Amino acid sequence: MRTLVTGATGYIGGRLVPGLLAAGHRVRAMTRTPGWLRDVPWAADVEIVTADVLDDATLPAALRDVDVAYYLIHSIGRGGRFADRDRAAAEAFSRAAARAGVGRIVYLGGLADENATDVSEHLASRAEVGRILLESEVPAVVLRAAVILGSGSASFEMLRYLTERLPAMVTPVWVNTRIQPIAVRDVLRYLLAAARFPDATNRTFDVGGPDVLTYREMMQRYAAVAGLRHRLILPVPVLTPRLSSQWVGLVTPVPAGIARPLVESLRTEVVCREHDIAQLVADPPGGLIGFERAVDLALARIREAAVATRWSESEWPGAPSDPLPTDPDWAGGSLYTDERTRPVAAPADQLWQVVEGIGGERGWYSFSLAWGVRGLLDRLVGGVGLRRGRRDPKRLRVGDALDFWRVEEAVPGRLLRLRAEMRLPGLAWLEFHVDDDGSRSILTQKATFHPRGLAGHAYWRSIAPFHGVVFGGMIRNLARAAEREGEAKPEPQPVIRESA
Repeated sequence: MRTLVTGATGYIGGRLVPGLLAAGHRVRAMTRTPGWLRDVPWAADVEIVTADVLDDATLPAALRDVDVAYYLIHSIGRGGRFADRDRAAAEAFSRAAARAGVGRIVYLGGLADENATDVSEHLASRAEVGRILLESEVPAVVLRAAVILGSGSASFEMLRYLTERLPAMVTPVWVNTRIQPIAVRDVLRYLLAAARFPDATNRTFDVGGPDVLTYREMMQRYAAVAGLRHRLILPVPVLTPRLSSQWVGLVTPVPAGIARPLVESLRTEVVCREHDIAQLVADPPGGLIGFERAVDLALARIREAAVATRWSESEWPGAPSDPLPTDPDWAGGSLYTDERTRPVAAPADQLWQVVEGIGGERGWYSFSLAWGVRGLLDRLVGGVGLRRGRRDPKRLRVGDALDFWRVEEAVPGRLLRLRAEMRLPGLAWLEFHVDDDGSRSILTQKATFHPRGLAGHAYWRSIAPFHGVVFGGMIRNLARAAEREGEAKPEPQPVIRESA
């Protein structure tokens, strides 16, 4: 079956494609900017076509010989009058699909009662697009979902940042609105199955997870899964949707053009009114994914429990909870990094010996007093400090304790990654990469910190002024140590043999 995925650079489209490929579909990915798909892992396995739904001349080539077209396009975040653009785009696409003889259109819209009086412009537009597709000459399956739980989803990212950055907050009354969120994995399962629904199917299906929660409950449950303290939330009636969106813009990096329509939509209850899709797509044996499990999967990439929640345990190919190159730079949560690269006038194997020998008796190659004080402070608050040293003075293996670090990955001659076990308001790693460019070696050093709550952000900002001394000195002194090792080695002397 040949499928067309519009919005292939978007959150859902980029995660749907691997599932379609694994199911045996021939996939054509449609985008206005093909360069954005250059680095996605599945780029070589699909046909990429350049087209714009608002440019009729580009659509015939995109829709030619297509059995199922996934319509995953919307204009939110692209400035005002997005509803007008979405209406025109849906009408143009449905006409072009009919002319091309497409067998089915599958659309993912918003979950709301379009007949309600308080529906936001965003949800009303989503409902209108669904009606346009259902009234076209091509049979359509319209899935209606509320908040999608997964790293990269704009709604999830807004929830993430609000909860992580504000231990106490004065909020609008929409925090008491009831919502039925759904895990991205379940959304993708429904989308994939919709390609093979009976030919005559032309209707909407409400899709949601097993939990119906208020936004306040979602924030508290997120905090519990993320290991944060209970949040103090005080709703007040004076914050209008416009003021609310500005408040969200101050606290989160989600762009205002996206945050404002999402915030306005939160005043509308979004709860499934039916579960008819179960007649065509049976619930999994363990049931649909609950809120806590969905959040845990979304956070797995940057948690110590990541190994237990890898997508390898899932039937879904790829990693829908992991970031994609096409995700916006504000998605995926806060992750602070300090990355430095330095050429080293020493062979790569010589440089690696110095890197692998770090810690313990040799220390950390920079500002020894600061490392000692940090170790003492860690012990005072119940941590391990620097007293553990190292198992072997020359070799490291995965699982080794190394002062207040643990060896998480070690590829001899190339990579050493350490995970911090000191007491921190977050998770921290320190990585060293050794490369050989022929004439010299290259050392890359990267410190990564995932903050937990407001204290985590404050911690990173408080130590950031010292990074030049600590991390800058570390990479500089590691390089010099490797170069001195080379200078200290005697030149090999030629062997002279007397001839008989």
